[in-house]
Amino acid sequence: MIQTDAAINNGNSGGPLVNSLGQVIGINTLVVRSTNSGNVAEGLGFAIPSNLVHDIVSQLVSTGRVEHPYIGISFEAVDPQVASALNLGATQGAVVMTVEPASPAARAGLQQNDVITAINGQAVDQDHQLVGVLFTHKPGETVTLSVVRNGKQSEIKLTLAVHPTSQLQSDNSSG
Repeated sequence: MIQTDAAINNGNSGGPLVNSLGQVIGINTLVVRSTNSGNVAEGLGFAIPSNLVHDIVSQLVSTGRVEHPYIGISFEAVDPQVASALNLGATQGAVVMTVEPASPAARAGLQQNDVITAINGQAVDQDHQLVGVLFTHKPGETVTLSVVRNGKQSEIKLTLAVHPTSQLQSDNSSG
């Protein structure tokens, strides 16, 4: 998501987010209206990046559905505080919190507390979060995960699956 301070009023979702050159860089999706304490949070909106919208539209046009890649983990973004608290041996990446049974991650041998630092050489860090890097790949593709386990770097090959929620949506849409 792109965070923006552009005004997004009720009914403006789906409108373009443009940069100073007039180029569409995203589709406005969400605006934060208030905080938990009831304070209005004016000027805080989010947009789907245009390159992601392009990929989704291409899938919809060619197949009639969208399939997201899936590895089968829950994770937490690693920052220096998380790294220190969990004694991870890596200061950036995504730490695996759980591995779903029979998932691509389980078949590949990922374990709790592994830190994914890259996918196919693309760093996983604060600027390139795991989901964003993952979404540059397609279900069925085999990727190489760079992983830190117990302070040691290794590489794990994993074949991406279709995210189960994608399958549910396509099953529901077909009747």
